[in-house]
Amino acid sequence: MRIIFSRKGFDSAAGGGPSPIVGERPLSLPIPAGAASRTSYGELGLGEHAARASRGRLGADDLCHHDPMFLGDETCLFGQCGAAQTHLERQGVREGDVFLFFGLFREGERGDPHHRIFGYLQVEEMIPLAGGAPRELVELGHPHALGMHHKNDVIYRGPGRVAARASDNLRLTVPGGPVTLWQRPDWLKRGGLSYHDRADRWLRGGKLRSVARGQEFVADIGQRQAPRDWLARVLDEIRAS
Repeated sequence: MRIIFSRKGFDSAAGGGPSPIVGERPLSLPIPAGAASRTSYGELGLGEHAARASRGRLGADDLCHHDPMFLGDETCLFGQCGAAQTHLERQGVREGDVFLFFGLFREGERGDPHHRIFGYLQVEEMIPLAGGAPRELVELGHPHALGMHHKNDVIYRGPGRVAARASDNLRLTVPGGPVTLWQRPDWLKRGGLSYHDRADRWLRGGKLRSVARGQEFVADIGQRQAPRDWLARVLDEIRAS
């Protein structure tokens, strides 16, 4: 089994600033549309938040890359392609693995920017798009179904939800930051997370200096119980309402 820490949403490069925490709830702002899209920030109820986070560069009428897409039946659709999808393939990601979506967030104008987990997807199905997208995904308006982004474009589908609250248990960044300095779970050791092999990233006190860029960081946990127990607690925290 694999746990994939999957970076999504606004940051200083994509969008211009952190996604907001509003009423103790994390609101992940999808990045601006770079290819096919028919969903605007306004249609998602995020127009004002996108304008504020982007300092006016984006607004309700701008199209966004609505991905991951969380549906009302508590399922999730997530598309990946190009180098990031090649990495997932090489890491052996498949049905039964779990994506933990994280991003950059801040509460209010003076809150400290930090990384936190805001949702998950447990993979039940992988849908390659090279032969065309299923009609149902086109009708849902998923951006990877509306237009091929790369020859290895894939949509992952399965149970998934967004967090109803921005609890401390879902925060990755250590108190006081910097953003990329994480408090890692005890089971996560050097050699156990893709893109993080350098020894100087694994610090004393159970801390990890995460890479500044990159989308998908894969931890192959095999049959170990400790990471499964940790994952169960994270999913319970996300499902809590």
